[in-house]
Amino acid sequence: MTSQWHGTCDLRLYKKPKSNNRDIVKTIHQAKCTAPLKLMKVFNDKKDGRCEIPILHSAGGIVGGDQLTININAEENSSAICSSVAAQKVYGSRGRSKLNPQGRWANQKCFFQIERNSDFEWIPQELIVYQGGLFEQNMTVNLDPSSSFLCVDLVRLGRTAAGEELGSGVWRSSLEIFRENTEGKHYEFSDRLELAGDALKSIHGLEKQPVFGSLTWITPKEIKQKDLSDLLVNCRQQRDALEGFMTCSLLKNGISARYTGSSTQSARFWFYRIWRLTRSLRKLSMPQYMRIWPMQENPSTDIKCPS
Repeated sequence: MTSQWHGTCDLRLYKKPKSNNRDIVKTIHQAKCTAPLKLMKVFNDKKDGRCEIPILHSAGGIVGGDQLTININAEENSSAICSSVAAQKVYGSRGRSKLNPQGRWANQKCFFQIERNSDFEWIPQELIVYQGGLFEQNMTVNLDPSSSFLCVDLVRLGRTAAGEELGSGVWRSSLEIFRENTEGKHYEFSDRLELAGDALKSIHGLEKQPVFGSLTWITPKEIKQKDLSDLLVNCRQQRDALEGFMTCSLLKNGISARYTGSSTQSARFWFYRIWRLTRSLRKLSMPQYMRIWPMQENPSTDIKCPS
């Protein structure tokens, strides 16, 4: 019987004290990980000191029964982007074992605490769910009113290059982003999804498209609604020359974008362009591909970005 992993990654992000007027104030990390999760070398952006954190899943893939937990505390004034080192595989579980013919679920839980005047971006590479795979992700974000949070989810359902579909597999996702005040929790965004069965073929679902993606950005509360409305218009203009179906909508304090289609590249390109616009609105440095991402791609070609 295959053993299951119970891996954890605990991260603390904080600002390094400034030593002189010429130094960029860097975001520093402290981490504790257990297998199969570990950190690769962490870098700091030379322009704004943003911490670039690559998380490696050191096993060959995720199997039924695996439990992964990621806890991140982004302290006051910190700025960081966190990603996975490679696309992640979720192996088939249903019908693979006489002991558990219905399969076993793999689960990833993420808990993010984002404190005052912080900026945190969670942009993992895509997840590939093999035929019969069962995967659930639960993400909970406690966001200070003065801070921002951006996350991307990109999943391919089945190894389509090998002619494989998801079959009896299931992908589930839960995202909850809230802010706390004297009256308790105020939810900025709550999203629960399940892709399986009829939803894979229905016109109200994926219509047989194997790739699904979503981007969510929650802004600091001082961002003006006029600026968000302009951002929405600009985001919708970034779909040119990309294949697939792309939508973008306005939240009270942010935006939500979706992708369905057959091309993870088109999804990545569109989300990258939106990501660039969010940075522009906040007057932050323009995003660069992390060192662990494919370098042969140029998602910003012919991008329309306001000055």
